[in-house]
Amino acid sequence: MQAESSFNYSSAVWERSVGAGGEKGGHKIFLTLKKSLKRLRTTSSALKGAIQLGIGYTVGNLSSKPERDVLMQDFYVVESIFFPSEGSNLTPAHHYPDFRFKTYAPVAFRYFRELFGIRPDDYLYSLCNEPLIELSNPGASGSIFYVTRDDEFIIKTVQHKEAEFLQKLLPGYYMNLNQNPRTLLPKFFGLYCIQSGGKNIRILVMNNILPRVFRMHLKFDLKGSTYKRRASKKEREKTKPTFKDLDFMQDVPDGLLLDTDTYNALVKTLQRDCLVLESFKIMDYSLLLGVHNLDQAVREQQMEGCQSSGDEKRPAAQRALYSTAMESIQGGAACGDSIDTEDTMGGIPAVSGKGERLLLFIGIIDILQSYRLIKKLEHTWKALVHDADTVSVHRPNFYADRFLKFMSSTVFKKSSCKNSHHFIHC
Repeated sequence: MQAESSFNYSSAVWERSVGAGGEKGGHKIFLTLKKSLKRLRTTSSALKGAIQLGIGYTVGNLSSKPERDVLMQDFYVVESIFFPSEGSNLTPAHHYPDFRFKTYAPVAFRYFRELFGIRPDDYLYSLCNEPLIELSNPGASGSIFYVTRDDEFIIKTVQHKEAEFLQKLLPGYYMNLNQNPRTLLPKFFGLYCIQSGGKNIRILVMNNILPRVFRMHLKFDLKGSTYKRRASKKEREKTKPTFKDLDFMQDVPDGLLLDTDTYNALVKTLQRDCLVLESFKIMDYSLLLGVHNLDQAVREQQMEGCQSSGDEKRPAAQRALYSTAMESIQGGAACGDSIDTEDTMGGIPAVSGKGERLLLFIGIIDILQSYRLIKKLEHTWKALVHDADTVSVHRPNFYADRFLKFMSSTVFKKSSCKNSHHFIHC
């Protein structure tokens, strides 16, 4: 893997990886990153190249070792390998500055990947065979997001505190997945760190909730809160804006209608996931919701004269790797009549209040926030000025209850259609 040219790891671009002090701090760092990228076009490709080199080595090296049960000490292992630009007896030569690549809990994450049916060869093919694609619409945290060319995985840069919290969370995460692999919680497949020039870039590999093969006609980040939960004017002007709770209540007043079985399975999954998050004192998470309007897509194709959705080019074997929304909620439910995921990419069939056929892509995101002192203080001063029940940052148990109530009564609703197999044609 070679970049167009090398870059300076100590440049302002790399400053964004450490010490992002909250949303405003992260936003400033993100702006600095964007300005720097305009000046140094090759920086992103070099970072991506370093990521691919590191993951290629560590996963390949691990696959040569025999599989075994995960032990408690495996969650705290950190492996490190140095990549000098001239190469070594373990690593290839490359055109990037020297860097060190760290892999956290490699055996534990191998288990997580196996649990979701991801073979080492498929993982390497997705992450390392083609250049990563940078997503252009990140959140306020200032994180950089990449998606693999085949749409399987998201790579997100995370702050030191988030990475540290995930490491502490891993044993409990492992136990929860063992008991219930069907979940809308994030699927974590790898945690890594690139060190160079005294800087650290921590990256997290996760499942991709919103497949690019489908156009998301609407996208929401929902918390169940109403305080400042409306998309800004700047956000609305984007090509693909992400709307919030108040926008949903205004623009989708009738909610999203699901058949009875699907609704019950979804609510049951959300209840279970909220209990898990509450038990770990996690809060401030969101439900990421992508809405693909099937009827609108047909109209768009007719206008554009399109004969293909583009999905035909995707090999069937690749699709099996998705941790899809429909798969996530079907555990324990009657799945015999589930719709054909070949055509829906695992989206959940739904109907709008106007009767339009929809596919929903959902997942819980941003769970690496624990209810620490900073959150307690933030809630205290906000509650003094605003109604405490509307504030997003809240106690974990109250947050979970409010989140679940909003999703099960305002966002998702039962339809009179009873069978998901025929639901799209209702």
